[in-house]
Amino acid sequence: MILAVKVHEASTQDRDGAKLVLQNLRKGFSRLKLIWADGAYAGGLVQWTRNQLKRKLEIVKRSDDRKGFAVIPKRWIVERTFGWLGRYRRFAKDYEQRTDNSEAMIYIAMINLMTKRLAP
Repeated sequence: MILAVKVHEASTQDRDGAKLVLQNLRKGFSRLKLIWADGAYAGGLVQWTRNQLKRKLEIVKRSDDRKGFAVIPKRWIVERTFGWLGRYRRFAKDYEQRTDNSEAMIYIAMINLMTKRLAP
């Protein structure tokens, strides 16, 4: 399940947006010690997470000797979650004008998914 969401404008680079999400995680999830991230987040974000948040950010990389599609440990979790969110018609287009509304809709979709699984 999604722990934190941050929707930002397209001009914000993913690594900068990741800092915003990680700061949100820090507030509500003090026991969280290890965070996995895609290879696109390698670089200064790893050190920033260690210094600023006192957490370990581990980059999950794809093997260089693999050709074509391959399931990569931990990364499939994110792709699966995007697939679940893609089932909601509200996300077919960007209807929201404010980022906080978009964030709220993502949380509502995930709450809906959780309640359907808890009480089928």
